Amino acid sequence: MDPALPTSQTLQPTRIGPEQFETYRPGLVELLLDSVRHGASVGFLADLSGAEANAYFDEVRAGLEDGSRLLWVAGRQALPLGSVQLSLCQKRNGLNRAEVQKLLVRSCARRRGIARALLQGLEDEARDRQRGLLYLDTEAGSPAEDFYRSAGYRCIGGLPDYACGPDGRYRANAIYYKTLSSPAR
Repeated sequence: MDPALPTSQTLQPTRIGPEQFETYRPGLVELLLDSVRHGASVGFLADLSGAEANAYFDEVRAGLEDGSRLLWVAGRQALPLGSVQLSLCQKRNGLNRAEVQKLLVRSCARRRGIARALLQGLEDEARDRQRGLLYLDTEAGSPAEDFYRSAGYRCIGGLPDYACGPDGRYRANAIYYKTLSSPAR
């Protein structure tokens, strides 16, 4: 670990809107590439290219623009150390829920509280938006499971051979949820 890198005590995550997104895009692409290179099972294989990562971030930008997705970044524009997304359910019967997606921390900045700070910012915003039920899936048996459990998420099961990790081998997932508040009636 590089002692010059900030920790969650010195680094507050920032929610990024569509008007700021392009200034963060190159750093977000590098963050995604770094995460996948270091084994993060976040929907991409190890041969992920910059062009593919950019295409993915086109989708993220579209979600920011239509209000279905929120994005937080920890770090500077040129060097984001972490990011997380919240996908807001758009169905009228599911306006109390949202999905936590792509919690990423640059490999050189892990174990410094950045993921926890990002998740806390996301949860605070979810409460403000009355999204009281958060859910996510992660690779079963991965270190991410310990992290989510320590953050108060509960595992409700998973599916075998759900998705390929970056190495192309199929693995089970684990589905987690956290109740922040009861839905308004």
